[in-house]
Amino acid sequence: MTGATARRLAARSRPPLPALGVLLILADLAGLLAWSALAGVVVLVGSGLLDRVAPPAAPVRVVEPPVRGPWRALNSPATKVPSHGVNSLGQTYAVDLVLDPPGGGRPELGSGGQWRRPEEYPAFGQPVSSPVAGVVVRVHQGRRDHRARSGWLSLLYLLVVEGFVRQVGGTRWLAGNHVVVRADDGAHAALVHLRRGSVRVRPGDRVTAGQQLAECGNSGNSSEPHLHVQLCDSAGLAGAAGLPMAFRAGIADGRDGVPADGELLSA
Repeated sequence: MTGATARRLAARSRPPLPALGVLLILADLAGLLAWSALAGVVVLVGSGLLDRVAPPAAPVRVVEPPVRGPWRALNSPATKVPSHGVNSLGQTYAVDLVLDPPGGGRPELGSGGQWRRPEEYPAFGQPVSSPVAGVVVRVHQGRRDHRARSGWLSLLYLLVVEGFVRQVGGTRWLAGNHVVVRADDGAHAALVHLRRGSVRVRPGDRVTAGQQLAECGNSGNSSEPHLHVQLCDSAGLAGAAGLPMAFRAGIADGRDGVPADGELLSA
């Protein structure tokens, strides 16, 4: 087995482990399986270790920016890899983009209570386009757009409690509404946290780069309306391995790339 194959196998093997670990612990607490809590802890630790396995090396693919305007990067692979602190769900090189108009309008964390309506954020409802030409292979748009976690306490609740529950629940609970497009070169572009009911395409549809697919929302494991974008090697995000990407003319000097944390996407 080659190193690249082993790394892909680690990504493919991890998805069922969080739920399995929790079930084993609950089974012990309920008296159904003696000593299964210990096995559950071992499974959860193993899941965490697999999460640290980086995907195999791959060339950087240049894609079109999926949004236009003053979108600011957060959790960018130009700042650190893995960009979101984990390799699971194929998000090693993912980037989050928030609309941040120069005249203001994006609420600051802690400025207005613990929970804000998603409509209060300028990103909510903005068009989201395909970064690649290819075929739509996955669509999910049944999750509601919840309120933003706009205070420190609600954000902590999202990170500690909601995040864990959604991880056990699986991809749809974490990603929320999302679209995956298989590019002609075999890579898969995932657009995540979309607005419920806004998706304009169905699996099997052929799309062009720059074609609007949906609108930005606040579904899934999201603290505020924003777009999570990534390339990965599989339509099944749960076991996908991340692929590096660069937005065409995406950084300030006009070169291809991904803006670093706090920088604006040049699009």
